[in-house]
Amino acid sequence: MKKAICRWLLKCMGWNIGLTGDDVPKCVICVAPHTSNTDFLVGKLFYNAVGKQAKFLMKKEWFFFPLGWVFRSMGGIPIDRSRNQSMTEQMAAEFASHDYFRVAITPEGTRKRVDEWKRGFYYIALKAQVPIQLGYIDYGRKEVGIMSTFWPTGDADADIRYIRSCYKGIRGHHGEKFGEVGEERDKKNGKIDE
Repeated sequence: MKKAICRWLLKCMGWNIGLTGDDVPKCVICVAPHTSNTDFLVGKLFYNAVGKQAKFLMKKEWFFFPLGWVFRSMGGIPIDRSRNQSMTEQMAAEFASHDYFRVAITPEGTRKRVDEWKRGFYYIALKAQVPIQLGYIDYGRKEVGIMSTFWPTGDADADIRYIRSCYKGIRGHHGEKFGEVGEERDKKNGKIDE
């Protein structure tokens, strides 16, 4: 029933369900682009519509009464960015203590435009020895999905460059806030010789 309602809501909002990805019990879901608060709603509806569950990380400031209870019941994990504590270690321990654990992370870490992604999602997956699923919310095509599953190799620079290249052509709600991806960006920044 929940799946049907979420599919119907997505359809009413004009969204299509794209690829759904491999059914893996543990993974980090890299969700991009993240340029609007609407991304959360679309992403959550998608995951429920395809019958999957995922936790999500969110600034602790959002976890006040009564929203804190609501977000936790939806799978929210509050993040205190001011604490000097390794999020990578904390999340790796969460993965180790569960048979089924998926967590969605936006690599931009904000809705503002950034040219460099935060690498926490990558290092969490590497430390926990779980794959990264590449989730997308494409406002250009009004499509949401999981395009592929990627196992981190340990070469963070090459892996992040590859992951970012997968998002070429995908448009955020506020397209100007989604930084350049792939080789064009890296050539411009001198990270790849022409």
